[in-house]
Amino acid sequence: MIKKVIIILAVLSCVLLAVNFYLNYRKNAIYRNPAFAYGNGRLEATEISISTKLPGRIEAIYVNDGDFVTKGQLLALMQTDVLEAELAQAQARKEQSEATLTAAQAAVSLRQSEYESALAVVRQKESACDGAKKRYDRAVILRQDAAMSQQDFEVDETYYQTCTAELSAARAAARKAQAAIAAAQAEVSGAQAAITAAGADIARIQADLSDCRLTAPVDGRIQYRIAQTGEVLAAGGKVLNLVDLSDVYMTFFLSEASAGKVKIGSPVRLVLDAAPERPIPATVYFVSSVAQFTPKTVETAEERQKLMFRVKARIDPELLRRHLAAVKTGLPGVAWVKLDENEPWPQFLRAESEK
Repeated sequence: MIKKVIIILAVLSCVLLAVNFYLNYRKNAIYRNPAFAYGNGRLEATEISISTKLPGRIEAIYVNDGDFVTKGQLLALMQTDVLEAELAQAQARKEQSEATLTAAQAAVSLRQSEYESALAVVRQKESACDGAKKRYDRAVILRQDAAMSQQDFEVDETYYQTCTAELSAARAAARKAQAAIAAAQAEVSGAQAAITAAGADIARIQADLSDCRLTAPVDGRIQYRIAQTGEVLAAGGKVLNLVDLSDVYMTFFLSEASAGKVKIGSPVRLVLDAAPERPIPATVYFVSSVAQFTPKTVETAEERQKLMFRVKARIDPELLRRHLAAVKTGLPGVAWVKLDENEPWPQFLRAESEK
């Protein structure tokens, strides 16, 4: 009876071992399938350092570790007292230059009026001089014919010389008035240049004020605060570390034989240790062109002796946006790459929409 029981238990054990072997064989069949390759890795994301452009003290930080932020959201504020004072000074210089420009333009108008008056005097003196010259020319003829006394001739000669001198003086005054116009126009140009310079200073200071408002460049999550309110930072000092949740990827390594078959754009399924029942679709976007030694994450001694190629697979940003709260970087998992586009994904690697 005991012998019979032993035989039955032995048979049952053999059956269980056979069933277990068969199930494991089917489960591990994908590891032997040349249409797929796999590698270990961790979820990573692009990290962005939120830094201050200018040296200064942190006025306030409005976010904490783990907070989700949207593009353009105000994250931190630097003190702006000095910049605001410089802005007020630059605005005052601009207003002063504008007043100087108005006065210079008025001076140009005045000098142009003076020049026009001087030209009128020149025309008047030219007319008088022309009459005096004709009178003098007649007097010369009359004196030669003894038809005019010496005294009258000298009077006409003196009048002509006087008119000539007055014409020269009028022309000199006109040239002086013209030079005054040029000087006034130079003052206008100087005032305009001062306004432009002040405007440039205002624009620069306003840009610096804008840079003192540290905003999120992308949608993401604050990984940690590097500095605290009240700290004084140098130019380029880091305030926050932001994870760009629209650029999440996994870096893994494949052997030479598998990497040679991987194409940019090859479909990938990421199976995370934390959620093995929910494979995540991804796409290969980088394959290293240089082989390297495998990282410590590869377990077997045989694989550690091989040269491997680094591969990166990125998750679709639209999928990430739909599950933003669930995205966590640093999670370990396995990346499965389809080497044969005609081979269907096995059941455990199918996405929710494919099941």
